[in-house]
Amino acid sequence: MEATRSGPSDCTGAEMAGRVLLLLLITALGVFFCRKVHLKVRLLCLSRLAKGTSEKPQLICKPSALASYLLLHCASLGEPSTPKWPWGDPHMQTLASLAWPLGQAERIDFARDHIQMKDGGVVALDWAVGITGVRERNWKAAPPFSSPPVMLIIPNSWGQVTGYVLGLCRLALEQGFYPVLFQRRGQSGCPLVTLKFQQFGDPSDLIEAVSYIRYRYPGAALVAVSEGSGSGLLLSYLGECGSSSYLTCAACVSPVFRGQQWFESRLHWLYRWALLFCHKLPVSRYATALSQVLDVNRLLSCSSLQQFEEILFCGHSSENLPKLNWESYWEKNEPLRDADEVAVPVLCLCSWDDPIRGDPAQSVPFELFESSPYFFLVLTRMGGHCGFLPDSNGSVQCWSQAVLLEYFRGVAEFLRMEERQPLSSGSPRRRTATLLPRRRRGTVQQRDPPPRRALPVSFSSEDLFSWQRSYTR
Repeated sequence: MEATRSGPSDCTGAEMAGRVLLLLLITALGVFFCRKVHLKVRLLCLSRLAKGTSEKPQLICKPSALASYLLLHCASLGEPSTPKWPWGDPHMQTLASLAWPLGQAERIDFARDHIQMKDGGVVALDWAVGITGVRERNWKAAPPFSSPPVMLIIPNSWGQVTGYVLGLCRLALEQGFYPVLFQRRGQSGCPLVTLKFQQFGDPSDLIEAVSYIRYRYPGAALVAVSEGSGSGLLLSYLGECGSSSYLTCAACVSPVFRGQQWFESRLHWLYRWALLFCHKLPVSRYATALSQVLDVNRLLSCSSLQQFEEILFCGHSSENLPKLNWESYWEKNEPLRDADEVAVPVLCLCSWDDPIRGDPAQSVPFELFESSPYFFLVLTRMGGHCGFLPDSNGSVQCWSQAVLLEYFRGVAEFLRMEERQPLSSGSPRRRTATLLPRRRRGTVQQRDPPPRRALPVSFSSEDLFSWQRSYTR
């Protein structure tokens, strides 16, 4: 595995044109979507949310000590996410998160590392090194981290760096995190040097990228967050690596839990057209080379996400890989295929009115969150797809981003306390690859505990899950 560094990564003309076109297409949704659909979604939300508390987020999880700790120490989880008009519309929220750019004064500066994989392919890591107009960035780590933690961000699977990702990078920089974006082969300006794109749920490239990050920052804690369809890659990585993921914790914003079902579903034609356009951009760039192994003309003329994915990865063999059909492809790429192997806390932020993921009753595996102590679902009435814009009080710029950073700190604090406590047998707790690095210098800063408040969910003491690390590999 080799890495080379280049200067700040800029958007190409084609990528900028794609963003502008995507912005125009999603803007048109406000005209074509009728209010009746939105009213139907609101009625569904009110009927499904527990205890009738429609304004506040709902936490769905297995009772555990960590869940209780997060509810007590993550104030944003108890705050309502009720944006003002017109941002209460899910399509307007989706537009703002996916295609609304940051201002020139808020531009994020990136430095790119190209990493060569074992098979000769190349992926990119874009390190957020600063904010335009800010001379010095916050290199001071906030407790409980002894050094600035690395935040690995996995963007959506269609290769566009959205306004949501840029906003998360900015907030992370301001609060002492070190954000880095994982860019797939052939996307976002990363060159395609092999005739192979990354499959939807194939974590092999991500595994090597995490190894490089650990080599470069061996003493830093590592957290990860995925955006939208990028969750297919993160969830697959967590399931395949188990307790050897080297992550302290992870989070997914508007995740796609059931990949095959999502590709086979019928999105509204404007969303489908926009996503297909973004998927076809890297293919058209390397059309001549890809024509050796693919029917590029058929691929560029397809009219559905399922057809595009099937032509790109199924029905042909490449680089000593066997042929796959549609069913066998998803046996290897379904995001939750190894969900029982996940051994780090995973927070999933979803909204009832997500127009891209679809109806939560069919697209969200509620049974997983109710049975696994590692999965936590935060469900809001409004938010769109990766939206979660400011509430009516305007206290935060993006509610979900504030929740993510509070969650990362909360889990780190909880694991730090857990590490100090011996097991019930009296022997010291054995460390795993997912726990926080030990503090080498300095002392832990003492802070007054936040005031106690009522819990949105009730946990009985007799069925409370005692947090024990699982050793799956």
